[in-house]
Amino acid sequence: MVQFALFGDRLNLRLTLERTGSGIEEINSYPMASHFDLVDVALFVSIAEKNTLTHGAQSCHMSLAAASKRIKNLEDSLKVKLLYRNSQGVTLAPAGRAFLHYGRLLLQQLERMESVLQEYSKGLTGHVRVFANTTAVTDFLPQVLRKYLVTHPDVNVDLREGMSMEIIRAVRQGETDIGIAAGYVGADGLEVLPYRRDRLVLATAQNHPLARRRTISFEKTLEFDYIGVEASAIQSFAMLAAEELQRSLRVRIQVGNFEELCRMIEANVGVGILPESAARRHRSTMGIRIVQLKDAWAMHNLQICVRKLRSLPTFARDLVGLLVADGASENRFAHPAISIHTTERHSRDRER
Repeated sequence: MVQFALFGDRLNLRLTLERTGSGIEEINSYPMASHFDLVDVALFVSIAEKNTLTHGAQSCHMSLAAASKRIKNLEDSLKVKLLYRNSQGVTLAPAGRAFLHYGRLLLQQLERMESVLQEYSKGLTGHVRVFANTTAVTDFLPQVLRKYLVTHPDVNVDLREGMSMEIIRAVRQGETDIGIAAGYVGADGLEVLPYRRDRLVLATAQNHPLARRRTISFEKTLEFDYIGVEASAIQSFAMLAAEELQRSLRVRIQVGNFEELCRMIEANVGVGILPESAARRHRSTMGIRIVQLKDAWAMHNLQICVRKLRSLPTFARDLVGLLVADGASENRFAHPAISIHTTERHSRDRER
């Protein structure tokens, strides 16, 4: 394990593990300026997440006595209570909640640093993290990313799919560089650019009882069997929407992507929800019908979210520029697309 020691403005690293027959027992480390090291941070985060000193110590390959001593020394050095100990385990003190929040961020950033440095050692000059919802990942981003990677051969892109609320949270916490989320999710405190517009629709077989409907409410569809897309943000969203109606989504079978979903729908195995752009694409080669959902949440105004645009590396801003241009080319918005330079100027004006 690598530990960091800070002396003035110099950062030293040292491998300082002592092993016993049962694993790592103690770790001698240089004290940091704040009187704790990365082992303390990782140990505290583990204990807080597991709500027990014993399991937290085990996950860090440390004895209970050593872990307890480390936490006690940490509290003494900081002169604040971090944990409340009781017979059921531990609970976080107010200062402990703050320590947990920043400790997680620190560990995530260190992990990110290690990953990026490994990429640099392989000759890469940059790494962009993109977190987007299902519609963007499946229908809009492939062409944009193809163009970006051709013009940026020394940059890697880490693309993840998730629900819009997760995306906004990840951008706020610095876990991703660029987020693409539905506009109905609040993005206060972030810089936002319009991207694309799409809607979720219901797809049915041509002989399904709902096939002749032009529009339908989501609640009415819950009477029928559904086909889900495994690990899809849309499926998770639909399940939450059903729960709000105090109903359940009857998912009878799960598939891996929208093409497989439409194949199952064509065979009348069930109905499914997917982006209209994907539904229209597959309708051209399959016997499916598209039914518009009346619910307001079915309309997606996608937006690009970043913490601070001008703080991103140039190669990351280049990707944002391509996304903005891609959205503008579709003429999907009533107002003109905002340029990156305009957004940066407005950002500076707000800061003044």
